[in-house]
Formats: sequence, C-alpha cells, structure tokens
Amino acid sequence: MFRFILSFFGSIFSLLVTGLIFGLLILGGVFWTYSRDLPSHEQLSQYAPKTISRVYSGEGRLIDEFAEERRIFVPGEEIPDLVKEAFVSAEDKNFYQHHGYDMRGIMAAGRDAVMSRGQNVRGASTITQQVMKNFLLSSDRSVERKVKELILATRLEQSLSKDQILELYLNEIFLGQNSYGVAAAAQTYFNKTLSELEPHEAATLAAMPQAPGRYHPVRAKERVTERRNYVLREMWQNGYIDEATMKSESAKPLRSVQNGDFEAFAEKLPPRDYFTDEIRRQLSEEFGEDEFFGGGLTIRATVEPHMQSVASDALRSALEDYDRGRGIWHGVIETLPEEALASEAAWRAALFDVKAAPRDVPGWMPAVILEVSDAGNARIGIEGIEEDADGHWVPAKDAQWARPEREDGSLGPRAQGVGDLAQPGDVVMVGAMTSDADGSFIRWTLRQVPEVQGGFMAMDVNTGRVIAMQGGFSYQSSVFNRATQAMRQPGSSFKPFVYAAALDNGYTPATIVVDEEIAINTPDGMWRPKNASNRTYGPTPLRTGIEQSRNLMTIRVAQDIGMQTVANYAERFGVYPDGQMRPFLANSLGAQETTLYNMVAAYAMFANGGERVEPTLVDRVQDRRGRTVYRHDQRDCVGCSQNALPAGTAPEIDTNRERVMDAVTAYQITSMMEGVVKRGSGTGVNLPVPIAGKTGTTNEAKDVWFVGFSSNIVAGCYLGYDQPRTLGQNAYGGTLCVPVFNAFMRQAVAEYGGSAFKVPEGGYFMKIDRFTGARLSADASGANVISEFFRDGTTLDSGMAYVDGGFEPKIMPAVDGLPLTLKALPATGAGTYGSKAVTTSTGQRKVIPGKADFGTISSGGLY
Repeated sequence: MFRFILSFFGSIFSLLVTGLIFGLLILGGVFWTYSRDLPSHEQLSQYAPKTISRVYSGEGRLIDEFAEERRIFVPGEEIPDLVKEAFVSAEDKNFYQHHGYDMRGIMAAGRDAVMSRGQNVRGASTITQQVMKNFLLSSDRSVERKVKELILATRLEQSLSKDQILELYLNEIFLGQNSYGVAAAAQTYFNKTLSELEPHEAATLAAMPQAPGRYHPVRAKERVTERRNYVLREMWQNGYIDEATMKSESAKPLRSVQNGDFEAFAEKLPPRDYFTDEIRRQLSEEFGEDEFFGGGLTIRATVEPHMQSVASDALRSALEDYDRGRGIWHGVIETLPEEALASEAAWRAALFDVKAAPRDVPGWMPAVILEVSDAGNARIGIEGIEEDADGHWVPAKDAQWARPEREDGSLGPRAQGVGDLAQPGDVVMVGAMTSDADGSFIRWTLRQVPEVQGGFMAMDVNTGRVIAMQGGFSYQSSVFNRATQAMRQPGSSFKPFVYAAALDNGYTPATIVVDEEIAINTPDGMWRPKNASNRTYGPTPLRTGIEQSRNLMTIRVAQDIGMQTVANYAERFGVYPDGQMRPFLANSLGAQETTLYNMVAAYAMFANGGERVEPTLVDRVQDRRGRTVYRHDQRDCVGCSQNALPAGTAPEIDTNRERVMDAVTAYQITSMMEGVVKRGSGTGVNLPVPIAGKTGTTNEAKDVWFVGFSSNIVAGCYLGYDQPRTLGQNAYGGTLCVPVFNAFMRQAVAEYGGSAFKVPEGGYFMKIDRFTGARLSADASGANVISEFFRDGTTLDSGMAYVDGGFEPKIMPAVDGLPLTLKALPATGAGTYGSKAVTTSTGQRKVIPGKADFGTISSGGLY
C-alpha cells in the first residue's frame, strides 16, 4: 500500500516536473521568438526628446514658443527628490528593488482580475516597462506587446541606472493639457518650477499618468483630488513623508491654473503676432517642421518690441481711420443664444468661448449686447470687466457714424442708436474712450475690425535686421501675413528700379525725356497709358519724372533701355525671383505682383549705397545643446581676435557684401527720391532727418504704397482689400500710407537717429534748372535751382539727350542733338498746357512745358 501511494505521488510529481519543464520550454520559446527583431534599447542612451523651441527678443525676453509636444527637458539630477518620490509611489513603489518587472505586482493584478471576473483589470507595468512602451513599442493591449515589454525592460535595467531610467520616464510621460514631462506639467498646472512644488502639487502631477485625458483639474476635480490623496498616502507608507505632512497636504484644496488659482504662464508672454509666426514659417522650411517644433531650438529674433508696438499701432490706426471714414457697420462677430443672456455667469462663459473675437488689439475687448433702451443706448457685458451698479453702456450717439450693411450688400439708413446696428446677444468689440488731458475714462465705444487690410515692415538698411513687421490689423483676426505672403501690384513704387537701370545705362538726372501720349497695339487692343493728372508735359528732366511719378516718361525710358534690362535690375534687387519678371511695358509701372517684404529689402540697397543686404527676422539659432546652427551676420571683424589694439583704434568691420549697383547710381536715385518727399507725391513726410522714398497707387486705387528710408532705417507700407477692389477716388499712397510711415519713423529716428545720405566718390555736383535741365552758375538760387550729382566723366552735354523711347512724339521729332543751354522765349501757347518755345544750343526750336513738374501731384499708377 505504501509503495502504491509513493508510486502515485511520484507519478504526480513527475508529471508536474515534466509539465513545468515543458512550460518553461514553451515560455522560453515564446520569449526567444519575440526577442528577435526587437528595437534596440541602446538608443535610449542617446535620448533627445521633442522639446519646446523658444523665441527671444534682442534683449533676451521670451516672446513666443512653439511645440508639437510641450516639453521642457530637465536632467535627472535637477529633478527634486520630492517629484521622483511622488511618481515612484504612484506608479511603481518597488522601482528601486525590481529588475525591470515586478512579479508581485503582476500576480496581484492577476489575482484581482480573477476575483472580479474581469471587472477589475489594472496594469502592473513598472516604470521601466512604461519607458519601453513609450519609446520603443506601441500602446496596444496585447500579449505580444507585454512580452516584448518585459524583455526590453530587463535589458534596459542592465544598461542604464535607475536614475537614468527615471529621468527618461519623467521627461517623456504625457500628463494632460498638451504637457509632456514633469517640468512642462508643473508650469501648465501651477505655473511653477519643479523646485517650487509643494508635496500636494507633486502628488497631483503623479496622479495624472493614470488617466491624463480624464483627469482635468476643473471638470474632474473630485476624482483628481481622490487620486492625489492616494498618492500622498503611498508616499507616507513608503517613508517619503511623515503622517502629519500627509494629512495636512491631503486637506488642502486642489488649486490650479485651469481653475484660476494661479496666473497662466502663457499670460506672461505677449500674444503671438505676425513677426514670430513668420519666424515659424521660415525656420520650419529651413530646418524642417520636426526639428522646429521638437528640436528645442533657441531663437534670437531681430524684433525690437517697442518698435513693433509702434508699427502695429500705426498700421491699425490707418486701417481703422479709413474704415471709419467709409461709415459702414459690419462689426457683429457672433450672436449668442437667448439662454446665454440669462445670467452674468452664463454670458461670461459664452463670451469666453467666442474665438473669433480678436483679443490682441490693445484696448479692445469682446462684449455682448445685453439690452437696448428706447433711446438707443445699449447695456453691454464686457469680458474681463466687472459689472457695476449701473452696468456698462454704449450711448446712442456712438453709433451715429455708421450705416448697417444688409445681407444683400446694400446699406441701410444712418443709425440713430445702437439698436440700428446690433441687437441683444450680438458680440461686438468695444474700447474705452479716454480724455487726452488726463487719461480719465469717458465712455465705451463700438469698434470693428476693418475690412481693408495692409502690411508694414521696417528693417536696418545695413544689416537687414527686420525690427518690426505687421501683417494685418490683428493676427488673431487673420493669420495671413500681408507683409510677406500677399502678392500685390507695387504700382509707382516700382519706378525707382526703372530709373536706376536708366542711370546705369547712360542717363543722368538731367536727361530730357519726352512726356507725351503713347499708343501701343497689344493683343488685347490699343493700350493708351496716361499720367495720373491726365495731362502731358512735353520734354521734362528725368528727375521730374520720378518726383511727379510720370507714367508716360517711365514707359519711354523703359522702352529705350529695354524691358529686359529693367527685369534684370528688378531681379538683381530681389523684387522678383530670378527669371520671373515678365518684360512687358506695363510692368515698368508696377503691374506685376510682388510682396512688401521684397520691396522693402530692395529699397534698403538704395539706402546703403548699392550693397546687397538680405532681410532676416533671426539673428541666431542655437540647438538644444547650445551650438549655433545659424548666424545671420557674416561680416568679418578685422582685429577682433587680437588681445589688444593700438591706442586710439577700434576693430574694423568688413562688410564683405556684394555690390548690386554702382554707388554713384545709388546716390543719384536716392537724391531723386528725396525730391519725391520734398516736392512730389510724398510731401506728407514730415521728419527731422533726410528721407527718400516713393509712393505707389495702382489702377483704380486697389493698392496704395509708400516705401521710404533714412540713412539707417527703411520702412514700407501698403493698404488694400484682400480681394482687390477700389479704395476710392481720394485714396493715394501719399494720403493713406505716408501717415503710417511718419508715425513709425518719428520713433525710429528718435531711437536710431539719421543723417544726410553719404555722397560717394566718383561724382561731382552742378547746379541746374530743374524745370528745363539747363546748367546754372554756382551762385544761382531760387525754387528752380537744384544741385544735381553727376558721374565723373559725364558732362551736361552727354546728359541732356532727348529721349522718346522710340515712340512717335506728338510735338516734335526725336533729335540727336545734345543741348548745352536752353534759352527761353516768350510763351506761345502752342503744344501742351503752359508750354513755351525755347532755342537749343544747336539753334533748334523746341517746346518746353511751363513748370514741367508742377502738374497735379499724384502717386502715378497703372494706366
């Protein structure tokens, strides 16, 4: 009997051992099968997580940040022990004892699953396993993934220390609210650094990995609080905090940025604007989107925040003034449902959700019409402004400037009260009217985002550093950057490139060009371009052609030197990409579209004497390790490497820039554009330093421009509708854009100064009559006298040829004579308006218009 029992139990034992062996063999086979072709865990030693790229202003102030995953990498040794202990307690309390997997945890999880019949299934992954899943594996719930996870976790424990594994985990883990890693989460939820966290705050972060999508500190406040207190109890039981600390910390309320208990970190940043968004666009193309949004780049921008504010205010003021002058109301942003007006809490919540309201315009706030009185006054609720006893009101008279725009596009009668423009529930923008004397509050006024748009840009003429850029009225209203992305016709602001090409091809500022009618047969019919004044002025000095923006003269010059020559110049200056300018005569008047960005950069080369300058929004870019990967300034500093320089000397900066045009030509065209500001279409410019520039107005005033410069700064502006249509009969570059230029440049001159434009070597001055081009004596004076700059080797004889561009002139035939003097005879009344007969040095009789440059001042354009 004993032998039988012994044999029975022996058989059972043998079966168990055999089964165990076969089980281990099968398990080993499974592990061996899954261990093949696993990703290498060794790459984690070179961990480079996606981190935030940050943009700083010139003085080092953080102005924007970009991230696909908002992560701030912190080395393991800089993460406080309190934070490590909270996460170890919450996620893997045996972390420092196990070798990659926690068998006790796995068995406990299995027991709970069996006991609950599958209702209580919880994870048993260690922190090491989670690192493997997050970095090298997928998140699918399968046996295969768990096996691979175990294998890799064991391998990782053999190659990295516990602290290194924890560093990977705490920097990679997703904690909700687009926050990856503990440092970013601490900033998102508490606006604190890791070292500033209190135990209950560290425990709150450690509570998040369980369900970051559901654990919202406001919507799931009770659930998050319970999980936080569980983490605090675990920290106490693991010996990281004492019982008194656990109890006191558990009793504290759950406070967060999302609940309004702390100021949000983002509120300390200026609103994103056109400048930093253009940096994003350019660097994403240069470095790739993955590197820009995840490479942890440190970007030093060229923007000057004060000047950027001046630029945006100047452009907004011009756009709003024009829009207000039209007297058309289109300012209702959205209409809230009736139930949203039931209480203050309801309308405030509904107003907060109106994303279309631009909140980046200084002094403007979204508001909702709460009621309209019989007198036409409107009571409003304003975002961020507390209600007072009487409420906030917009008086009826504030609406009487406007006519409502109906759905069919027609206009209603002029409003008598606010109720004619908006009804209860309508969301509008409002601003505070204040006293100019002391800044005291007067009343609330209605505001609206203008339909007309525009762009502005300013840059240093020597370095190319863009100091200000505004791409529209409001970035939040429209992210389309009209300074860099809008392709617009530059109109007469393109003419300086035609005249510069002429000056480099035998012309002088005193060359006489015939200003007479032209008719050109084109495939689309007869083209008869006109001057803006609808007049012609006969033979006129070249200078007057640009000062008074004469279209007919410009076309004759372009025809004479060849449109291909003009195209080559425009492309050399970067107005158009190489080979992209079409050599049609209409393009000499600025018919082909380009960007404000290109035009401003091109004008900078006139201002700096003809040297190439590349515009840039970025001074320097550094990677996550602090290495410089881009630097704009490539100039050489001669002597900077020496330990000491001789007394009285300073390092010399070698610009080593390419010359794109002759320095004499650059000065001549600059001098002629000074005349535009002093006597021509840019006379509205009123600044204490010499300014040169050119206006531009296209056909039917669909676009208006002004680009101008001092010796240091070049700035340009354009205004127009996004879908081009006329701005009206009185819209010119000189009336709409020059005020923007003035407002900005007054501050720019105060900041950067300015001087007379540098006169280059290789030329000489001679006084001439600017009406006729005749040489005058050195002591001549008067309104008709100008000191013109001529190239060495050029005489007035070779600079006063009549140019008709090959077109048949109306008054006289083209002549080859080069007049030395023009002797005035009594006016005959023949020919054009105010003309007079003269005798040239060859004895021929010609007709010269009286005061040839005193026609109707305009900005020219496309005709």
